[in-house]
Amino acid sequence: MKKRVLSALLSAAMTLSLLAGCAMPAGTAQAVSGGGASDAAPASEGSGASGEIYMFVSSPEYADAIGELIEEYKTVAPDVTINYETTQNDYPTLLKAKLNSGEVPDIFSSTSGKEIDTYLEYSYDLSDEPIMTTMDPAVAAAMSSTENGGTGCYGFAIKGNYFGILYNKDIFEQAGIDKFPETTAELKDAVDKISALGIKPFTTGFAEWWVFKHCYQSFVNAAADGAGISTAELVQKFEKGEAKVSDYPELYDNFFEFLDLAVANGDDKPLETDLAAEEAAFASGQAAMTLGQGAWIEADCLAINPDLNIGFNGYPVTDDPAECKVVSGSDQALHVYKDSANLQAVLDFVNWWYTSDYGKAWFNDVAGVVPPIVSDAQSEFEVIKQGSALAAEKGAGALAICYSTDSWHQTCGQILQSYIAGSVTKDEACAQIEEQWAAIDGAQ
Repeated sequence: MKKRVLSALLSAAMTLSLLAGCAMPAGTAQAVSGGGASDAAPASEGSGASGEIYMFVSSPEYADAIGELIEEYKTVAPDVTINYETTQNDYPTLLKAKLNSGEVPDIFSSTSGKEIDTYLEYSYDLSDEPIMTTMDPAVAAAMSSTENGGTGCYGFAIKGNYFGILYNKDIFEQAGIDKFPETTAELKDAVDKISALGIKPFTTGFAEWWVFKHCYQSFVNAAADGAGISTAELVQKFEKGEAKVSDYPELYDNFFEFLDLAVANGDDKPLETDLAAEEAAFASGQAAMTLGQGAWIEADCLAINPDLNIGFNGYPVTDDPAECKVVSGSDQALHVYKDSANLQAVLDFVNWWYTSDYGKAWFNDVAGVVPPIVSDAQSEFEVIKQGSALAAEKGAGALAICYSTDSWHQTCGQILQSYIAGSVTKDEACAQIEEQWAAIDGAQ
């Protein structure tokens, strides 16, 4: 399925990016349509004459899939070269540096929801483009501008998604666990049974700041439910400095107990375990459960172990099994730079991505994601099939991460990494979370 040359290039470069810790600048992975590596040029400098598009996005887990997309587009538009660069650690910081220096990528990423307005001044309104004919209405709604009264479409998505815990069904069966734990007590019992087999219950990926946001959003949803308010309202209270973590036992007690449980029963060096290491530990049967992941890792895990028997479910966050829900939605937005020197070439590419036969099939068949387009196609990926069934059965949790910016999420992830490292206490971490949430997103 994967283009060997491009995959090898990306894998080698991504290793540098993914091995970088929270305190070190991340390396980046680069690919160029046509199969070679080069330094990605700034989007606005000469790209119109040369037919170049500079694409700087996060989510390196989709690097191979986007590489295949770019290779296919080369057959459609051979005179267009797409310089593709991806990184995860420090992406918000690196993007802002590019914007401040005037080197605005032709395509760049952010979270959907709140960050649409953060980057509104740079973003092209896609409302009148062919891409809108296939974009799922729920995805389009997440790309609208609150500042402009909920109008416009200032981004598009690589994927919808399901977020939760991937688990190894065979290990669970060996441990005598006949159903996935839905409460905190059941989770602790499952951890004990798996540990008795000599297998690590968890692999965490805690070297990655973004893993934390994928985990704690389920606890934020539970805290909102416990307080009788919406997730959006709870986030707003933190942004305004009107809430404390200790006000919500789902956050102050349950979430930190969950972190402690995962660290005590997970990777030997959790703060050195990145995405690639987490995938390897899970796929090889060294660990029974992954944290902070979703449909995007299934293909990589199956490439390591085609016989992996994958299960998927939500996070056990309270003693109420009804709160154990998968989270679904489109969390990422890709923006088209409105003043790109090669704007029409960029629009041609994104419209082709969403409307061509190959582009529409790419979401299911290559990326293995929940399609962000209206589609009847059935996925072969277990996470998507099981996530869809669970959402239909129990409902899905709110996509809480979209109510905050990635600048905040990155800072929060780093605070939690410090907590795991033992350099701050739980109460110190909570105080920093409260202070930074208001300072970063309260000022937005």
